[in-house]
Amino acid sequence: MSLYGKGVTNINRLCKLFRTGLRPCRFLSTTVSSKGKLDLSGIFPPMPTPFNQDESIAYDKLEKNVALWDKVPFRGLVVQGSNGEYVYLSTEERVELVKRVREFLPSTSDKLLLAGSGCESTKATIQMSEKMAAAGADAVMVVTPSYYKPGMKDKALHAHFTAVADKSPVPVILYSVPVFTVIDLSLNVIVDLAHHPNIIGIKESGGDITKIGNIVHQTQGLDFQVIAGSASFLLATLQIGGVGGVAALANVLGKEVCELQRLFIEGKLSAAVDLQKQLIAPNSAVTKDFGIAGLKQVMEWKGFYGGPTRSPLQPLPEAEVSKLRKVFVESGYL
Repeated sequence: MSLYGKGVTNINRLCKLFRTGLRPCRFLSTTVSSKGKLDLSGIFPPMPTPFNQDESIAYDKLEKNVALWDKVPFRGLVVQGSNGEYVYLSTEERVELVKRVREFLPSTSDKLLLAGSGCESTKATIQMSEKMAAAGADAVMVVTPSYYKPGMKDKALHAHFTAVADKSPVPVILYSVPVFTVIDLSLNVIVDLAHHPNIIGIKESGGDITKIGNIVHQTQGLDFQVIAGSASFLLATLQIGGVGGVAALANVLGKEVCELQRLFIEGKLSAAVDLQKQLIAPNSAVTKDFGIAGLKQVMEWKGFYGGPTRSPLQPLPEAEVSKLRKVFVESGYL
């Protein structure tokens, strides 16, 4: 049996929203009763944060990038996923980015805005979630806290996500990314959290397809959505019951990543498999091989503004730029 009872009532949740002056979700029914009201089916690019050469945020370049992404059939945009260098941003910058992206999206756009609100402490994560909801986020994506790794046992993580979901004015998406946090959010914790009325899904970036399949299987009937955290295992996630993906590669090959999901939905599995294979090398290049600096370099080649990273991240040496370009040329994307 789930550890959750009825949770926060709809009336109390809505009253709190207006007492605190927070912005209701664009879909009011989502704020009142999150479960099952926010469909995550589709592809989301985790947007890199554009910096000027002095490392200030280049909001004019962000506006240009958002306009280009809005033309791609994405389900929505993610602000401050790992590719957004959010750990290097101040609280004010993080909130302002969400506000600006909401402003830059046309009022007629049906794209969702997901915002990474995770912080190390539960209190700070709750506060950040409230601020991002007020700034325009439709849902928040909460990364696993990890600095005090020995203390981040199942009980601590369960309590953290429960407290955040209890207080968040918008739906919560769990974000498990062990390559950065070193902590792999356990299956037992994920399945139990799936019962929470304000937790609607998980972005699973670990790449363990067995675990992803178990999550899907054990959360059937709970209105809990699983999205792949990388284009490299997007097709496998869709085949096993996932609904979409948040993929770094989508920032530069958005149409192709969306096409992969379209082919799957239409039952064109042979073509989907071929496209998945073609995307693996470019995906590796902008993630584990060359990282955020590599992703930003490819953005420049593809007509976006990439710009520099914020230190201590370093730009790519020329030799690595050449290797990166070769990957995209040989894959047919440059």
